Amino acid sequence: MVTSFNRRGGTSSRRCFQARALRQFQLEAAIQSVHSERAHTDRTDWAAIACLRTAVSISPALGTRVGYAAAVAEAEGPEADSPFGPDCPDAVSHYQPYWAVRAHLLQRLGKKREAADAYDRAIGLAEDPAVREFLSRNAAEFSGFLAAV
Repeated sequence: MVTSFNRRGGTSSRRCFQARALRQFQLEAAIQSVHSERAHTDRTDWAAIACLRTAVSISPALGTRVGYAAAVAEAEGPEADSPFGPDCPDAVSHYQPYWAVRAHLLQRLGKKREAADAYDRAIGLAEDPAVREFLSRNAAEFSGFLAAV
């Protein structure tokens, strides 16, 4: 199933690129196609995803900006410039995915206190029990690692 979707998604994305008819949904399909390649390669091509996400101007939505920040950080390292800058803009104060990405990146940067605070915020904002569980596990592993150091 993933393979046939990936082939169709890839073909569709190539047609859009060739026709110069690139829109938000085509970009999202191309990004999903890159993600689905992981099933075959055991790795995610974060540089390709970051490149596709540079089209944020097509969809300046908050989710797109958070996804772009995550992709760039995965491709270039957590110290890469974020589209949000160092301060938390009001728009993301209650946006759970922002806090989850921020916690992960702060953890990778070794900013322990800030990462723990961001995990707490992401967990508190998560409405889905599975997301809360996932974030709680990550925060607990991080806390356990910190206690051992």
